[in-house]
Amino acid sequence: MMWIELLILFACIVIGARLGGIGLGTMGGIGLVILVFIFGLPPGSPPGIVLGMIIAVITALASMQSAGGLDYLISFATKVMRKKPQYITFVAPLVTFVLIMASGTQHVIYALLPVIAEVSTKAGVRPERPLSISVTASMFGLISSPISAATVALLAALVSYNVNLLQIMMVIIPSSILGVLVGTLSVAWKGKDLKDDPEYQERLKSGKILESTAVVEMAKEKVGNARNSLLIFLVAIVIVVFIGIFPQLRPSYEMFSGKESFIKQLEMGDAIMIIMLAAAGIMMIFFKAKPGEAVKGSIMTGGVVAVISILGVSWMGSSFFEGNRIEIVGGISGLIQQAPWVLVIGLFILSMLLFSQAATVVTLMPVAVALGMPLWILIAVYPAVNGFFFLPTYGTVLAAVSFDRTGTTKIGKYLLNHSFMLPGFVCLIATTIFAFIISSFVL
Repeated sequence: MMWIELLILFACIVIGARLGGIGLGTMGGIGLVILVFIFGLPPGSPPGIVLGMIIAVITALASMQSAGGLDYLISFATKVMRKKPQYITFVAPLVTFVLIMASGTQHVIYALLPVIAEVSTKAGVRPERPLSISVTASMFGLISSPISAATVALLAALVSYNVNLLQIMMVIIPSSILGVLVGTLSVAWKGKDLKDDPEYQERLKSGKILESTAVVEMAKEKVGNARNSLLIFLVAIVIVVFIGIFPQLRPSYEMFSGKESFIKQLEMGDAIMIIMLAAAGIMMIFFKAKPGEAVKGSIMTGGVVAVISILGVSWMGSSFFEGNRIEIVGGISGLIQQAPWVLVIGLFILSMLLFSQAATVVTLMPVAVALGMPLWILIAVYPAVNGFFFLPTYGTVLAAVSFDRTGTTKIGKYLLNHSFMLPGFVCLIATTIFAFIISSFVL
C-alpha cells in the first residue's frame, strides 16, 4: 500500500510542477484528499512556523521593493559589472551570488540577466558563459542566505539538534563560494567566442540583434528612500544573524501551565518574523514604501506562490511520512546511515521535481532527522537541494535563454543538453564535496 501512496505523492508533485505557479500547492491538496480521505492516513501538519517566517521576510522584501531599495541594489550591481566587461564571466556570478545571499530571494536575478547579456555581448564574450553560471550561482546564493526560505526551513528542521545559524553559515557560505568558483572555471572558455560563432554572426547580418535597453534608472528624488529602505533591510538581516549566533540575546519570558510556571526563550523563528515585520513597518512609515504597491509587486507575488506551494506539498509529504513512519524509517535507516550520499541523491531528485529548495528541505529533512543522522552530515548535504537546473523549465533558466539575443544560451534538441547542465552539476558536486569537508571540521 505504501508504494501506491508514494506513487500518488510523486504523481501530484510532477503534475503540479508541470502546471507551474500555485499548481504545485493545489496538487498537494488533491494528494491530501486521496491520502487522508481514501487511504485513511493521518493528515500530518503544515509547517506553520516556516510559512510564517517566509511571509514575514517576503513582506519586508516587498516593502523594500516598493520604496525602490531593490532597484537601488540592482543599479549598484550593474555598475560593478560594467567596469570590467571583459571579465564578466567571473564578475557576474559573484555579483549575483552576493545579491541573492543578501536579499534572500532569487527574484532579483531577473533584473540582472539582461544586464549580463548586454555587457557580455558588447565585450565580445559569449553570453552563454556568464548567464549559465550566474543562474547557477543564484541557486547557491539562496541557500547561503541567512534569511532565505530554504535556510529558515533547514533551521526549523534541525531544531532538535540545537544548531544555530552561525554553524550552518560557516559551512554553506564558504562551500558555495568555492563551488561557484569551480563552476565558473568549467564554463569560462566554453564554446566559440562571438566573433567565431556562426549563429551569432548570422543574427548580426540579418539585423535580428537590436540594441538592448537593459539599464536600471532611478529618479534622483527617490534615491534617498531607496537607499534607506535597503539599509533598514540589511540592518534587519544583521540583527537576525547576530541573534542567531548569540541565542542568549533573545529575550526570555515566564509561561504558565496549570499552577506551574516555567521560563521560555523566544524561538528563532518568532524572532525572525518580529524583526522582518518591524523592518517593513519602518520602511512604510519613514521611507514611503506603499502597502498597495508592496502587495502588487513581483516579490509578493512570488512569495505567495512559494507559500502555497510549500503548504500543499509539505503537508502532503507530512501526511505520507506520518502514515508510513515505521516502514520508511525501518526501510532506509541502515542504507542512509551507511551511505550518506543516498540522501544527497534524494534531495537532488526531489528538488528537481519541486522546483523549491525550501519545499525540498521541509519534505525530506525531517525523515533524515528521524533517522538520527549526525548534524554535520545533515548540513553537508544541504547544497543538494539545488537540483532544479536539471530540467530546463525553471523560471530563471528560461529567462536567461530569452535574454540572450545572440542565441548562444539555449535548450538543446534533446531537452537535457542545455547550457545550464555543466555548471549546474559542477557547482552542485563541488559545493557538496566542500561542504562535507568543511562540516567535518567545523561541527
